[in-house]
Amino acid sequence: MVPSLTGAAEKFLKMRLTSALTGILCAASVAYAAPADEHEDQARFGRHADSNDFSTQNSKIADREADVPPPPAPEPITITELPLPPVTADEGVGGCTQAINPRGTGCIGRSPALQNGDFLPDDAHVVATVNFTGAPASPDPASIYSGPQLVIVKIDNSTFPNGDAWKCITCGVSADDQAVLVAPLDYPQIFKDGKRLLAGPQIIECSAELVSEACTPDQVHVYPIRWNTAVNGSGIGGTIRELRIHPGNEHLGFNSFTVTSGKVSQFAYIGRLAFTKAPTTGEPLVPRYDLANVNLLFSTNDKQPVEIDLEDSSLLRINYDAITVGELRGFSGTGKEVTYIGYPAESSNIDVFAADLITGKVRRLTAHPEYTDPVDVSPDDQWTVAMDTRGSGRQMFMAGLRGIPPLTDLVSASAASSTRNNQGRRFFQPWLIDGHGDRGSYFGQQLNAEGSGIPGSGAINDPEWNGRADPKWSNDGTRIVYYQALTVFPECGGENPLPCYPSTAPGGRTERMMLAHLTSRQPLTPPSVESLGDTIPWATPYVPGTHAPERPFPTNGNFTLKGKVSGWANVTITPNSGGGLPGTVAVEYHNYSDDGSNVLVGSEKVTSVNPSPTVEEIDWYSDLVQTGPSNGTKKTSSGGFRLTIDILTNIFQANGTLTTTIDGKEWLQPANRT
Repeated sequence: MVPSLTGAAEKFLKMRLTSALTGILCAASVAYAAPADEHEDQARFGRHADSNDFSTQNSKIADREADVPPPPAPEPITITELPLPPVTADEGVGGCTQAINPRGTGCIGRSPALQNGDFLPDDAHVVATVNFTGAPASPDPASIYSGPQLVIVKIDNSTFPNGDAWKCITCGVSADDQAVLVAPLDYPQIFKDGKRLLAGPQIIECSAELVSEACTPDQVHVYPIRWNTAVNGSGIGGTIRELRIHPGNEHLGFNSFTVTSGKVSQFAYIGRLAFTKAPTTGEPLVPRYDLANVNLLFSTNDKQPVEIDLEDSSLLRINYDAITVGELRGFSGTGKEVTYIGYPAESSNIDVFAADLITGKVRRLTAHPEYTDPVDVSPDDQWTVAMDTRGSGRQMFMAGLRGIPPLTDLVSASAASSTRNNQGRRFFQPWLIDGHGDRGSYFGQQLNAEGSGIPGSGAINDPEWNGRADPKWSNDGTRIVYYQALTVFPECGGENPLPCYPSTAPGGRTERMMLAHLTSRQPLTPPSVESLGDTIPWATPYVPGTHAPERPFPTNGNFTLKGKVSGWANVTITPNSGGGLPGTVAVEYHNYSDDGSNVLVGSEKVTSVNPSPTVEEIDWYSDLVQTGPSNGTKKTSSGGFRLTIDILTNIFQANGTLTTTIDGKEWLQPANRT
């Protein structure tokens, strides 16, 4: 069975997070104390935010085919803001007055817990989650517009028959359906029949199409999704998160937490959705969807990202084509691949990968040193849209030196995967990348690059408006929907050295939903989606009652890693106090080169301790020098770079410095608490 989590780890399960848990490592934040006036600009956006300052052509990224075409030219993109219910400043009972909404169809607060979903089959509507507030008391008809709900929003400036540009789907459903509706209603996704949608751990279904007048509250029903983890089928089943519908609409991808050697861990799964009208075992005993023929997207028999050579135990091997699904993020448009956050291909560089669901072939979708995890692949598999910190400079102090083997990541990936956040603030913006990925000086095109760029202006490219998960493609490939949140206290103001800016959105709203129009594109006819079988060849069939496995990383010993072209690295790995995971990784590079152009010398040592499953204590010492087409260094201050971070709060706080310099450009870490 999947072990249950208690204390802080249980709280972690209940939070709405999009942390990338790479491999066995959970997210964390790192920092260094620096004067606010010295680093204020970089604390927000980083220095040298031009992505063209970096090139992948001489760095160790995923192997490229010789016939990869040149990067595409920038294309015209226009951005519009989509309508949402009106805002009330009074969120108490009755605060949503007729003066604010004369039609009595609800109000949202200034922070409405917005999350966009995807497009309906007609490409004229998108689904979203919002939190209604200020509703009058029952029996007023408007009392149903309260709490987390799912809405359908028109994108073409038209309205529903009542005059609203939105329609609430879950408002006013029966008491029986309300009883099984579980918040948060996150990552809403539409089924192709236009009658069903996924939100959180349940499927909401209407007897008519969701957008039709016939789809009224009495025609809407809520069906829980249950993953059986007990031998006898009893109980509530396993806890599932970050759910994604396979394009074939018959299978569901999901993730689940566990604890390994005192550290939060995560595995990904795919199972078939099987409707059970009258279940006799398990809870709840109501009509529901059961997950059948579940596949664990991991196998201890397959190659691992870092492993001891089978023929010479003194050597380490790095397998860049190993399937390491840390967190499932979705599927390709045709459903042939699963997308995921995996073990880094370059040290401290967190990227999105895709693995073929039949062959297991892995490709790297992103390669910029900055962080990404929210991603969506176009219906024809030819394009990727990603929420990425690229262009912000946020991660460059740690990941800017390219082509370093991912060795210290055995213990440092937690820090690398969470420095991208400042508490609740993300530094994401939406980026459009062609299907061949980052290469040379090409790092995609920012969707919302146009505008004044002035912080607090409310412009399309106002850097204080930060992207959130997930951006979504339209079915015809001509539009992308995404949403953003404004930086607010405590990510700014108060003790934080960064100023807060008032919202310019309607009603002072701090969240907005945006639509990118790719105006030069012709609507495409999406390729047909092949049905996914119930057996994934490279996965492990999940058997109820079995424990989640442990990932077999090397935990103890002295090894040599040979450069692909020249040189070597001496690697020492020592276990953590529990002995089940690496605790310290120390590396000494001797003219190490994988590409014959860049040569790495120097040393790096990182130690990780977990006082609790969600707390990371990191000691980092780095003195690396790289020569080649680009010359760079990665160095810590004399006392090292030390941090303690709770992954539930992501407050950037550290002692000492970690600095990367590339061709004379110095990349500093963010100031503390920013």
